Amino acid sequence: MSQPKLLVYCSLFPSKKRPNAGVFIRERMFRVGQELPIIVVSPVPWFPFQGLIRYWRPHFRPQPDKFEAQQGVQVYFPRFLSIPGLLKSWDGFFMALGSLSVLFKLKSEFNIIDAHFAYPDGYAATLLGKWFKVPVTITLRGTEVPLAKMPGRKLRMLKALASATRVFSVANSLKQHVGVLGADINKIRVVGNGVDIKKFYPLDKQTQREALNIPDNAKVLVSVGGLVQRKGFHRVIELLPELVNQYPDLIYLIVGGDSPEGNIKEQLMQQVKVLKLEHHVRFLGALASTELNKPLSSADVFVLSTANEGWANVFLEAMACGLPVVTTDVGGNKEVVNNDELGIIVPFADQQALSNALSKALEQHWDKDKIFQYAQDNAWDTRVEILVEEFKKIVN
Repeated sequence: MSQPKLLVYCSLFPSKKRPNAGVFIRERMFRVGQELPIIVVSPVPWFPFQGLIRYWRPHFRPQPDKFEAQQGVQVYFPRFLSIPGLLKSWDGFFMALGSLSVLFKLKSEFNIIDAHFAYPDGYAATLLGKWFKVPVTITLRGTEVPLAKMPGRKLRMLKALASATRVFSVANSLKQHVGVLGADINKIRVVGNGVDIKKFYPLDKQTQREALNIPDNAKVLVSVGGLVQRKGFHRVIELLPELVNQYPDLIYLIVGGDSPEGNIKEQLMQQVKVLKLEHHVRFLGALASTELNKPLSSADVFVLSTANEGWANVFLEAMACGLPVVTTDVGGNKEVVNNDELGIIVPFADQQALSNALSKALEQHWDKDKIFQYAQDNAWDTRVEILVEEFKKIVN
């Protein structure tokens, strides 16, 4: 029986230059890597004059070293031609070309290409799979929803899914979404993300509040994510004046920083200033995953008014710290927060419903043991077992 040897292929992957990019992918696949040999190829977009852009946008496309060793795993960062705003329907093709030399070097070390995101990564991976005569798997992670609105990218995304040997989806909603677009749902298996309960667990609330200088009697909301429009921090801030009238000591903790999607921190800070909420909103910056349970354990309710998600790991991470979750009915959110003992789901863009849900969540007595138990039931072990079994089927 042949052993699967995986080449994990994904442009969103952590590096020393972008330590928080794609951490959820590394978390999942490095766990698989404890059972099967893996190497990682993470293509990096590049074009000849991008150095000039950094004069007025210093954080534009940080370029990692071409190789890093991470937790004993080889991670390669080849460059591929990608011009901002132009020819995006060709990104998949250029990504495959840019990765060719690295894959030639590594060709004896893999017999499956495991791609994450259907486009451009999955499309590039299926081209490479044909060129190197190896099977390809693709994991749907949520970007497939906005991509479906762009004809050129939608076409290539569906071509990639048709060419893949196996498709995984982090949420059933994504499986159904691409099925409606024309993908074969019979080759798609739903394998959600898990949570690391050795890393995420409740800490003493009073101790964590003292460390953050939060009064014991304050009501505390917390959000975690890249500071981008999609995550909806601005939608929560917009509601705070009304909530502060109810809870004068209310504090909203925002954990997150720059993301490959952008950074709207200045916009959020300006919104806070205009609404005179400086004493109620705290920007804690991006934190390492090992530090996240500190602000989570100091809070009462986790909130994310997000516009699009696949399967948000951060919900399970918050639950593992005993927090109920208030979020929007988009993507796989309802699959994670799947009963009213875990939190409250509201329609997207219904600000009154979100405000009511936050008030209710702050007042309600939650059974934190049940919330924590649900997180434990969704630990990584089962997910990894399924993935390893699927990869073994493919090579045999």
